[in-house]
Amino acid sequence: MGRDEPGTGAFALFRRSRLGMAGLGLVLAFAATALVGPALAPYEPLDFGTAAEVLRPPSREHLLGTDDMGRDVAAALVAGSRTSLLVGLSATLISMALGSAVGIAAGWRGGLADSILMRLTDVFLVLPWMPLMLVLAALLGSSLWNIVLVIGLTGWAGTARLVRAQVLAIKERQFIERARATGASGARIVLRHLLPNVFPLIFANTILVTAVSVLSETTLSFLGMGDSTRPSWGMMLHFAFESGAATSGALWFVLPPGLCVLGLVLGFTLMGYAFDEILNPKLRRRG
Repeated sequence: MGRDEPGTGAFALFRRSRLGMAGLGLVLAFAATALVGPALAPYEPLDFGTAAEVLRPPSREHLLGTDDMGRDVAAALVAGSRTSLLVGLSATLISMALGSAVGIAAGWRGGLADSILMRLTDVFLVLPWMPLMLVLAALLGSSLWNIVLVIGLTGWAGTARLVRAQVLAIKERQFIERARATGASGARIVLRHLLPNVFPLIFANTILVTAVSVLSETTLSFLGMGDSTRPSWGMMLHFAFESGAATSGALWFVLPPGLCVLGLVLGFTLMGYAFDEILNPKLRRRG
């Protein structure tokens, strides 16, 4: 049995966490909106309206009003939830896979491999995060999948450091030594004994990184580096800022996407901190 105690019953403990369940409720609400909402929306998010429909306040026809091009804000908001979740989850998968692989390899191999991988990790940790993303987005182009790649390739270093530290602690334990003594190969030890013990930490960190990925996509889109052919909350905020919606009093164009970003990021953050508290014995005893 190579599994560690903190991972046992983690989901049962999570169900008793008020903050965790509140975060899960927020995330599930946005996921349901992304899946079902577009089928219920009466308008297409990219359909332009007439001049008379520009920046109209909320009404029975347009529940959340219209934007600076006469498009229905509610329809764009629903479509934006799909973009934010798609980018957030896809970029996080890239980031976590890369960071976990680097962290496990560095911690398990040690020596020269550890030094090289950690120096590479330090480079990504030291480089300014936002300028690096902006440069890569400008070089690769502003398509949706390029944005996913940019966020994924710039967000793995913290995970690598975290996973390496956990691997260094686990590989000195007795069950690893017993596996070595029985002649198990390095690959077998990593897959069968090491990875299952590191996975709870990776899972908890994945949830927190998803929140950062959603916020990164919103920031890039707000700065004009997003995919203008796909509705997103960041692009809505970008167009609202360019049209002066806030100063002209058209708050229905500004507040909904901002509150959606806040709600989704808060949901993932609450879930991540709940799992972190459950899987970390020190935090659990303190609570």
